[in-house]
Amino acid sequence: MQKHPDFDETARQIWQGGLDALARAQAQGSQVLDALVQEGLAMQRRTQAMAGSVAEKAQAAFNQKLGDNFSDKLSDNLGQQWSKLEGLFEERVARTLQRLGLPTAQELQALKDRIARLEAELEATNTDRRGTARASKTAARKKTTGAAKTAARKTPTRKTATKKAR
Repeated sequence: MQKHPDFDETARQIWQGGLDALARAQAQGSQVLDALVQEGLAMQRRTQAMAGSVAEKAQAAFNQKLGDNFSDKLSDNLGQQWSKLEGLFEERVARTLQRLGLPTAQELQALKDRIARLEAELEATNTDRRGTARASKTAARKKTTGAAKTAARKTPTRKTATKKAR
């Protein structure tokens, strides 16, 4: 990277000013120190202004060489690189989990789907059984009720026959 000649000169002047300030401060005391602080502040402002100007020129040259679409291109490129990095990371994690014998997300989902299917089949089977059991119970009740009615009809006849025999 090429150094800017104004920066080298400014740095040299600051160094010399510092050495001069030290010598004066030792010789003249606090009055010189106050004057040096004021001069230092003025120099700092000039240096900052010059640095800002150089930065603006560098930014303009950068934009001119690379074009206005550079930030968009850079953003797209960074997005692609990030996606590749994510893919590599996911792949390595998957291989590590496989080596440890842990199931993948797809395997877990397949297992959940299978459990849901089996639960539905079990529920359907239980519903069929309940329906069959209800039908059997209903048929048994009808038989019992019919037999009970028949027995109820016969019972008075027996009582009557028993009473007549007495």
